[in-house]
Amino acid sequence: MKTCRLLLLLWLLPLTVLAAPSPLAPQVVEYQVKYGSFSLGGARFILSPPKGNTYHYEMDSDLGLLLLSDKRKISSVFTEDNGQLLPLRFIHERTGTGKNFSEQIAFAKDLGKVFSVYKGEKSKLDYAGTLYDAMMLQLQFRLDLTKGKQQFSYKMVKDNEIENYHFRNLGTETVTLPSGSYQTVHLQLIRKSQKRHTDVWMAPDLGYLPVKFIHEEKGSAIELTLKRAQFTGATGTDQLAQTE
Repeated sequence: MKTCRLLLLLWLLPLTVLAAPSPLAPQVVEYQVKYGSFSLGGARFILSPPKGNTYHYEMDSDLGLLLLSDKRKISSVFTEDNGQLLPLRFIHERTGTGKNFSEQIAFAKDLGKVFSVYKGEKSKLDYAGTLYDAMMLQLQFRLDLTKGKQQFSYKMVKDNEIENYHFRNLGTETVTLPSGSYQTVHLQLIRKSQKRHTDVWMAPDLGYLPVKFIHEEKGSAIELTLKRAQFTGATGTDQLAQTE
């Protein structure tokens, strides 16, 4: 009976006293997606247990508003070397209202090349420096935050091009959502133009998992908020779970 009472008390402890999961821990994360005041649907991110040193990170979303629909499946395969992620393959498939499209990227670092196909158009880019795809960049961002880095600049392959992304740290904020209240670090994408704003709030207690994301453009905003997250430890047991 005493053991049962202790276990019940453990569940009541605040999340902050529990060890934060690694950004590379196997995880399933679900988000609610809104456009202004309208609910569009949801998105799910899954980081599977690695096979050796090869990781598979995938996302699927199913969004809709009235007669409009947008479904996406994205996958990223990469390896890890002392906290540095190295991309191998990236696939993005989009279906729904309007034209469907796909994007496929193969990172051939040994050849010094990146082979990309976007909307049927092929491109061969030079593999110089450190590169990322649109999925595994989020994980590298989280790893860098756990190391206490203050400068966030990344080169990402997207739409047959290599684009530079820079973020500024706006400090800590408390974010309250239906899934819970989170202490977060607020970061903002640095843009030359002020016509668009992209902000993300990342929770240290969840391995710097993004709990809120807002992209504003032309007076409208797309917002993702954390609905549920589950991390699995090396033993295969649930390490942490957030519920609705």
